[in-house]
Amino acid sequence: MAKSQEQQHPKKAFGWAARDSSGVLSPFNFSRRETREKDVAFKVLYCGICHSDLHMVKNEWGITTYPLVPGHEIVGVVTEVGSRVQKYKVGDKVGVGCLVGSCQSCDKCADNLENYCPRLILTYGAKYHDGTTTYGGYSDIMVADEHFVIRIPDNLPLEGAAPLLCAGITTYSPLRYYGLDKPGMHVGVVGLGGLGHVAVKFAKAMGVRVTVISTSPSKKEEAIKRLKADSFLVSREQDQMLAAWGTMDGIIDTVSAVHPILPLIRLLKTNGKLVVLGAPEKPHELPVFPLLMGRKMVGGSNIGGVKETQEMIDFAAKHNITAEVEVIPIDYVNTAMERLAKADVRYRFVIDVGNTLKPAF
Repeated sequence: MAKSQEQQHPKKAFGWAARDSSGVLSPFNFSRRETREKDVAFKVLYCGICHSDLHMVKNEWGITTYPLVPGHEIVGVVTEVGSRVQKYKVGDKVGVGCLVGSCQSCDKCADNLENYCPRLILTYGAKYHDGTTTYGGYSDIMVADEHFVIRIPDNLPLEGAAPLLCAGITTYSPLRYYGLDKPGMHVGVVGLGGLGHVAVKFAKAMGVRVTVISTSPSKKEEAIKRLKADSFLVSREQDQMLAAWGTMDGIIDTVSAVHPILPLIRLLKTNGKLVVLGAPEKPHELPVFPLLMGRKMVGGSNIGGVKETQEMIDFAAKHNITAEVEVIPIDYVNTAMERLAKADVRYRFVIDVGNTLKPAF
């Protein structure tokens, strides 16, 4: 007879889980595996709330299995390391992002692109190598293979660093890969939310000229005065958009809702690149003619590998980059989800797991 998850994973854990597509989260007792020879165990102190958590708890992508403990922006302090762990010791500040496993044998893994491995294992709602379910960071403890653990530099406050493990790497990686990181370049950032505000910070630290593109005129002061963007376009104002035609080397599009792509393509210079990061429920309409006439590119990007994620965190530490966060207690999480659905957050909710999650064994 196959062993249950509790038999295979005898370490008691406690978190909050969704049980059905209502998405309502409530206290949940479960278990994690004992610390294996290459594992790092850590006490979770903070966990960010990503928009994908909202999609998953409500099964909006049709792939959720319940019970689901969300959370893939997880930071804390190491409490135990396996006998063969080399990179970490008890007391280190660490984090885990969107992935906790991959095949470690394909060409993607060999190129430090575990995020594109066909056997990628997500931090929650997936199946681990041993067949058991992965549970995320809305919980008191985390256990992960050291390869997938990120070191958090001491000068980064943990609550502000947590969202970088998803929102940060999701925007840093395309800026680097698509060559939109050269000083003096002009890059547009569509959407000033959880991803967009971090994209502005990274691009500015790279020496790039940044224009925020938004449907909300009210965000102009925030974009320019607080986040130090160079300019601001209201995408619904045709005169503003027309005046900016052909001025941008690239655009990072962070919006998850369906929206017009043609006006963005028009903003690009010849050879310009539009990089789509949002995942709308319906496909975008992609006009081909303006791509042909300007030799322009539409691409995509999805988080980053472990090596690049560590590079991103170290870059953030060097330039004092953190996410703008609203720290909440765990029992506020359902209200936070409701507010997130309405885009009522500036710019990332982060759960104070260490101080507010109390086990109920």
